[in-house]
Amino acid sequence: MYKVFFSAFLSLLISPSLQAMETVSFPSEDGLVITADYYPAGKAPLIVLFHQAGWSRGEYREIAPKLNALGYACLAVDLRSGGKVNGVVNRTHERAVKMGLPTTYTDALADMRAALQYATGHLRHSRVIIWGSSYSSALVFVVAANHPKKVRALLSFSPGEYFTRLGKSARYIRDHAARVTAPVFITSAKKEKKNWLPIFNALPVNEKVQFIPQTDGQHGSRALWEKFPEHNAYWQAVQRFLNSLK
Repeated sequence: MYKVFFSAFLSLLISPSLQAMETVSFPSEDGLVITADYYPAGKAPLIVLFHQAGWSRGEYREIAPKLNALGYACLAVDLRSGGKVNGVVNRTHERAVKMGLPTTYTDALADMRAALQYATGHLRHSRVIIWGSSYSSALVFVVAANHPKKVRALLSFSPGEYFTRLGKSARYIRDHAARVTAPVFITSAKKEKKNWLPIFNALPVNEKVQFIPQTDGQHGSRALWEKFPEHNAYWQAVQRFLNSLK
């Protein structure tokens, strides 16, 4: 497995086309301009990447090029509920605040749907893989349940029922998960499993995978960052799931 990763990362270093990243913009459902980083990879399948609370598309500056090397194009999206991470400011959030638009977790659903439309429309992918981190890792179940023909699979890093304070049911994500028809991968820090096991159990699909690290692990997609000791274990689990889709 380590040889596979070495070969993939080596190809990243020697292939300039895989390193190209373009910052793009497109409208949300209410006209708010969304900023995203597009990492092309020819005719490769596309993964749409959503960040965690208080952060930005910068969550994926290290992750997206490695997904490129594994054979996937990526679209890392700034959602209106966010902030800054890895030196990357969330431009969508900035615009939303200036326009006086609400920026709660569930308000970001409009941006997630718009990103899905941009991916399947402008970028011409009939179906895409969607990937969320923390609050967005829960909302990807809502998106997948409501747009089954556009979602090939979903990866969820630390989901939970985070939305009761926003007026949603304590079963909001679980009930949407029960309608998902695409393959699913869920992971988190070890202690967080209790937050998402009911969501996992509600999934009606046979192609569902969970991964818990032997160590404490990390919250959200940052688990894949090289600075954390478990990152290789998480990457291996992600690659196994992505390979199963092929």
